[in-house]
Amino acid sequence: MQTETKSTIRRRAFSAAFPRTIPILAGFLFLGISYGLYATAAGFAFWYPILMAVAIFGGSLEFVAVEMMLGVFAPVQTFVMALMIQARHLFYGISMLEKYKGTGWKKIYLIYGMCDESFSINCSADIPEDVDKGWFMFFVTLLNQLYWVAGTAVGAVLGSLITFDLDGLEFVMTAMFVVIFLDQWLKEKKHYTGVIGLAASAVCLLIFGADSFMIPTMMCILVLLTVFRKPIEQAGGLL
Repeated sequence: MQTETKSTIRRRAFSAAFPRTIPILAGFLFLGISYGLYATAAGFAFWYPILMAVAIFGGSLEFVAVEMMLGVFAPVQTFVMALMIQARHLFYGISMLEKYKGTGWKKIYLIYGMCDESFSINCSADIPEDVDKGWFMFFVTLLNQLYWVAGTAVGAVLGSLITFDLDGLEFVMTAMFVVIFLDQWLKEKKHYTGVIGLAASAVCLLIFGADSFMIPTMMCILVLLTVFRKPIEQAGGLL
């Protein structure tokens, strides 16, 4: 009887979570396939991107990780780059501390599996009273990761089977960042964060050059967004 009750709770939570993740499904499948193709085109065996999709689960970071793994051995630079790219999750995590209370062992996976889309759903969703919030957030996070891993697996397998030249596919990473930037720009009422990103990139590019400007840029953006967080939010910008 107890097992049946727990099963019912999980089914109800899954039924509430799945419809909210459907919009993420198409995007993650497309980007995941692109990532799988990109990684195999770079010379990795098909299982590498699948493993990274499971272990890292950070879309933009995974694209960058391909270049990092093909470059010179620089563990400190790699660590700093990864930290800067995913630094926004520090703010996500702090804001979700209250919501994650009382979720038991699921809290560990919720912290590990947090991504932009899962944060957005779990943070803003109006969870029905008869749905367990812990299981709801768990299934949202799990489904989103499964979509990403599934897309990556399809792309990786296709990339390992396709024999024609895939050179130039790495442009998908540039295109992805451009789309993310444009989406952020269109959502903002005031374009403060976009201007900060563009200005910091331009200044650091001039100072440090094309080969070394990325980490200083990410650090500048992080510092500026932290310092001006409240004024930006009050003005209607997004972080």
